[in-house]
Amino acid sequence: MDADTNSGTSTPENSVEEESIFSMMDVFLFSMIAGLLIYWLLFRKKKEEIPEFKKISTPVQSSRETSFVEKMKKTGRNVVVFYGSQTGTAEEFANRLAKDAQRYGMRGMSADPEEYEMSELKNLSEIENSIAVFCMATYGEGDPTDNAQDFYDWLQESDADLSGIQFAVFGLGNKTYEHFNAMGKYVDKRLEELGATRLFEAGLGDDDANLEEDFITWREQFWPAVCEHFGVEATGDESSIRQYELVVHTDINMNKIYSGEMGRLKSYENQKPPYDAKNPFLAPVAINRKLNKGGDRHLMHIEVDVSSSKIRYESGDHVAVYPANEASIVNKLGEVLNVDLDTVFSLNNLDEESNKKHPFPCPTTYRTALTHYLDITNPPRTNVLYELAQYASDPKEQEFLRKMASSAPEGKAQYLSWVVDSRRNILAILEDLPSLHPPVDHLCELLPRLQARYYSIASSSKVHPNSIHICAVVVEYKTKTDRINKGVATNWLKNKVPCDNGFKSTVPMYVRKSQFRLPFKYSTPVIMIGPGTGIAPFMGFIQERAWLKEQGKEVGETVLYYGCRHEKEDYLYQEELEQYQKNGVLTQLNVAFSRDQPQKVYVQHLLKNNKEHLWKLIHTDNAHIYVCGDARNMARDVQNTFYDIVSELGSMSRDQAVDYIKKLMTKGRYSSDVWS
Repeated sequence: MDADTNSGTSTPENSVEEESIFSMMDVFLFSMIAGLLIYWLLFRKKKEEIPEFKKISTPVQSSRETSFVEKMKKTGRNVVVFYGSQTGTAEEFANRLAKDAQRYGMRGMSADPEEYEMSELKNLSEIENSIAVFCMATYGEGDPTDNAQDFYDWLQESDADLSGIQFAVFGLGNKTYEHFNAMGKYVDKRLEELGATRLFEAGLGDDDANLEEDFITWREQFWPAVCEHFGVEATGDESSIRQYELVVHTDINMNKIYSGEMGRLKSYENQKPPYDAKNPFLAPVAINRKLNKGGDRHLMHIEVDVSSSKIRYESGDHVAVYPANEASIVNKLGEVLNVDLDTVFSLNNLDEESNKKHPFPCPTTYRTALTHYLDITNPPRTNVLYELAQYASDPKEQEFLRKMASSAPEGKAQYLSWVVDSRRNILAILEDLPSLHPPVDHLCELLPRLQARYYSIASSSKVHPNSIHICAVVVEYKTKTDRINKGVATNWLKNKVPCDNGFKSTVPMYVRKSQFRLPFKYSTPVIMIGPGTGIAPFMGFIQERAWLKEQGKEVGETVLYYGCRHEKEDYLYQEELEQYQKNGVLTQLNVAFSRDQPQKVYVQHLLKNNKEHLWKLIHTDNAHIYVCGDARNMARDVQNTFYDIVSELGSMSRDQAVDYIKKLMTKGRYSSDVWS
């Protein structure tokens, strides 16, 4: 049988084997396909179902929240008074002007520019007979106040057309400062450049003279100009206009009552960063020691612990502290006013549309309000006297108060003499005018807010990251009425001992950033002039320069000019300064003891003695100059001394020397941290 025949023929055995193989393969393939199918059906990634959400319409933010124009339309107002305020005075003046409007047949509102969209200013002309008034304080070296910073930035960047807008400006400044009323002048000039119409010339109040009198004089001329321009007449209504209504709480949960907090209720019990003016940190006092070795005064060094706060600061920054009024003065006020100081009350704004619902945190007690929220130690302004006059039962006392509140020359002179120069606070006025019995709630409405006090930080965060140091002198003096007046903050701080009857003393505080900064380059020489407590920021500067040297950095000359009365009495930080000089951190330590010899010697005299070295540092080595302390005399005398040095050694005229120093200021090479 040939092979072909054999290969094509199957035996029965082979046929059975072939059938068996196909069956097994079919089963395998079927199982495989079925398995894949089951896997695909059970474990495949299902297409995600897109849930059908109900469309939520996003509510459009009400324009009235940021539009002062819409708010004015809604409430029938035609006068808006904006304020740039750091210490509360500009806000107080703005409130008074807004209140005045009613007496002149108009309706006004005061407004914080930080709370509104200032680009809306262009729409103010939509309101008939409208005017925008600006009470603008100048802070620091010609800077805007914190709440006016955004408005200032907008003015600089804006090209808005403000034609048809009527405006007026009252500036609050101090002539002892280099940039007198810079903010008021800028706002006045810039609004005109943008096309607005100046309805009345700018007023420039001077706090070094009599700011209250400056304001009254301007205000008495401003309103007649407004009346004439808009063709309206004064109503002649001189009656008292209350802004808040009293609500006494007889049954209230004690956890709902403010006890001194600046913003959030119970914020002192449950502290949460970040810390600022409305949310201060309660810093424990770690050290409180007297600095001076003798003399009548009390100069102190205080260290507060900020380790748990996440607060960061730099040398040259300011620490703001919220003080409390002395309990004895508060108690005396309670007696004179015949009031239960522990009564719980609220003062609610009668204008329901106002952003400011209360003049201070409410509900609270009269004791808390007079201790933590109200300024009861400074002489009250004339508007307070005017409002209080109605509560004097003796016609002579009533007339006396009204006269001092008037714009008459005799009244102004009497106010200056009897209130300002005699430093009569509200308690002294109530004591000296026995028929005067105002209701305590109206008094609380009238008195200005107790403000935070700012101190130059006397430490460097490079060396002391967990503590902030304060250097201050306790203020205490006898007035012309033989009363003892005490500085609120310094006396309060003096009594803040680290451990008081087992309790830690704390200080409500926050840090305010400053432009008073060491040069960016470590090798740049620095010249520091700071007599008395003006030494404070320079302790931080010197600590930082010492730290930099320890890090192996090349540090430029560090020169200090310090002054005090007597070497043996009030030479502050003497041991520390002499050690820094010994270590080579302070390359020069020049100290003027003004009263240790018959002829008084001040820091400016020592500057003249070293004029050649100073001129080389300034002109050749690009040194930075820093001045800290009294603005009225010291800072001015020091600046004049630099004019003399530049004029003599730079062979310049007086005008050229002045221009030379001004250019240093512009470049940030001549900085001041001064107070009056």
